[in-house]
Amino acid sequence: MRLFTFIAVLIGLFIPVIAASEEDNQPSSQQLAEHHKDVTDDSTEETIELEGLLFAPDSDYYAEIWAAISDNDGQEWEILYEGGYEPDIQFYDLNHDGVKDIFYQSATGGNGGLHHYQLHTLKNKQLQEIPLPKQEYLHAEFKDNFQAEIQIDHEQEPNVVNIKDRSSEYVQLGIYDENGKLIDNTSPLIAPIAFFEPVEISERKGYGLKSHQQISGAYQADELGTVETLWYYENDKWIILKTEWVPA
Repeated sequence: MRLFTFIAVLIGLFIPVIAASEEDNQPSSQQLAEHHKDVTDDSTEETIELEGLLFAPDSDYYAEIWAAISDNDGQEWEILYEGGYEPDIQFYDLNHDGVKDIFYQSATGGNGGLHHYQLHTLKNKQLQEIPLPKQEYLHAEFKDNFQAEIQIDHEQEPNVVNIKDRSSEYVQLGIYDENGKLIDNTSPLIAPIAFFEPVEISERKGYGLKSHQQISGAYQADELGTVETLWYYENDKWIILKTEWVPA
């Protein structure tokens, strides 16, 4: 009986030690950045804290990321973001209403340099998300004689990419025969927009966004080039100011 009592006491002492040890190994939320900006148009600066929770103590990936915003009157807002690496927020008046918006980005960590982005406005203390632009018209196809055609605008002639320098690969993959005749209906790979960058259009117009979107051949590393597009927010929608094809 005394032996059982002794064991029970030992277990009772040991369990809290294990629990405390496991708790110490759990990642805790941390402040990544603190900004002071007027994002509500009330002539005073709000405090914007970017915070994150790591996936694991030895990881650089933030499983949860959010912005905690507070004003001098004690009002608070929270914006939840997608997880990622190297999260950051910047402040630009991208919708041109006279107040800086909150522009978030983080790297996905995958191939192709993809990033997560979100854009919010808090003007008049009303939190709203502004959808980011999407390239509605992009078309790519392989053609005979080891060529690829990239159409970035239906009103323009397609851009022709010569892929003869990698013809042996395409023959081996069964896309072309040795004479350059297309024998498979595979299309080039159009990746999502990899990243945006705020750019100043002009002193009068203010800021817009520049997007970068990669198009590859038979596989992702077989880069053909990038579609670079300049966007401007006007009348509650994104319009394209300029799109160009940049060969790899």
